[in-house]
Amino acid sequence: MNNTYILIPSRIGSTRLNRKPLIEINGESLIQRVYKNVQHVTNNVFVATDSEEIKDNLSDLTDNVIITSSNHISGTDRVFEAATIIGLDRDDLIINLQGDEPFLPSNAVNQLVNDYKKNTCDVITLSNHLESTSDLSNPNCVKVDIDINNFALDFFRLSEKKNLKRHIGIYGYSFHTLNKLVSLDPTKREIENKLEQLRFLDHQFKIYVSNYSGQIPHGIDTEEDVIKAQNYLNNNENNPES
Repeated sequence: MNNTYILIPSRIGSTRLNRKPLIEINGESLIQRVYKNVQHVTNNVFVATDSEEIKDNLSDLTDNVIITSSNHISGTDRVFEAATIIGLDRDDLIINLQGDEPFLPSNAVNQLVNDYKKNTCDVITLSNHLESTSDLSNPNCVKVDIDINNFALDFFRLSEKKNLKRHIGIYGYSFHTLNKLVSLDPTKREIENKLEQLRFLDHQFKIYVSNYSGQIPHGIDTEEDVIKAQNYLNNNENNPES
């Protein structure tokens, strides 16, 4: 059986929220929470970062921190460099978990792994229901349109289309597929929308969308999201996510 690795790209120079990985949420940094939330899914959890500060911030939790270039334009490119440094085999499964998703349930990650094994696809990702109609006009809530077989048709930051799903920032692919993905030139749509998954679609890679029916709190993109995360933790401290 091929190994499964969770790689978490985390850069210090976030444009929407200053020094986002180090923002404290109820006593722990965002990147600490993301790492701790999935550390029991597999022994192979690594953070890929361009920052010694982020590495130091994680030093009490793990030594699995890979220092990567500060010049990457996407998390996928950063994950590829880290996977190369680690020395993964071509068929190892890489789960690329965005460094701003601190509350993703572990059973959602396990579902992603299982669905990858059951479907023929280049890339697998995760979706969830839209919480309200306001999500359609929220550019920080990425939407995905899927076909009847659960393959992605398109991704949007803003859309009024019906029957869209909320896209969750996690991807799975083999190291071999990742090697092909990062060799592709970034596309105009990817750059304009700052959505790396559009590179995959624009180059005709098949993305299977696994739909998770449970609750997934929003990731952290804005100051408002930080406040919501604090409230979520305060309300659920006696009933943690699975």
